Amino acid sequence: MEFPAYLATMPMHAITEIHGEPGLLARFRLEVEAFDEPARERLTAALDLAAELHREDRRVREPYLNHLLRVAIRMMHHYQVRDVDVIVAGLLHDAVEDHPAELAGPSAVRRLQLGAPGAAQGPGAVDPTPAALAELAARFGPRVARLVGAVTNPAYDPGRDRHVQYREHVAASLDREPWARVIKVSDFTDNGVGVIHTVGPKVARSAAKYRPLVPVFRDLIARPDTPLSLPVKRHIFAQLDLAEERFSAILDQPN
Repeated sequence: MEFPAYLATMPMHAITEIHGEPGLLARFRLEVEAFDEPARERLTAALDLAAELHREDRRVREPYLNHLLRVAIRMMHHYQVRDVDVIVAGLLHDAVEDHPAELAGPSAVRRLQLGAPGAAQGPGAVDPTPAALAELAARFGPRVARLVGAVTNPAYDPGRDRHVQYREHVAASLDREPWARVIKVSDFTDNGVGVIHTVGPKVARSAAKYRPLVPVFRDLIARPDTPLSLPVKRHIFAQLDLAEERFSAILDQPN
């Protein structure tokens, strides 16, 4: 499949609409050309694992892998991230949350179910998340596992509002992990600024979920220990402004 010579300059949602997953994969490969061979091998391995784990997942109108590709491409292109661990974690940021048992592997899950030493006991107590994070650490290193863990949502208290708990988790977890802020704000940009590319009832639900996080991300990105250049931070602030503008159009305007 051939792509235009200007693929590297196209907005990612334009690539998604016109060229789909193949176009995003081609754009990803263009971005990783800037890295040395060992880095490219790690990034390709992470992409392959993400594609395998999310092979049947979809986001409304598209394969879920598209979202993961946009998160990684945005970090490389717009945020100028050259830290391979961070990009690997971006590709795999939903792996533990969405597919912990598959990532951990059947033997690890079975050990938990049989009550191996140190495993949680009792009905419903088997949680493959630690084993999934351990598998990520074995494949890509403990730092990648730590970053993915920082952006993985915990089990929620069913007696409290899920969105409130989500926002509390984001604020607390990212307070401790500056590089995780970079991954999460790319994820937020895809979900928040990209909300207009969603259809149906999810548009308003997503806007209501993400809107209260705009000031949270503005504060986190502005912090001196957030490892991004000032021009990149300004770019992100502009994206947050755009997200708020779109949330307002969705939630504040009369039907």
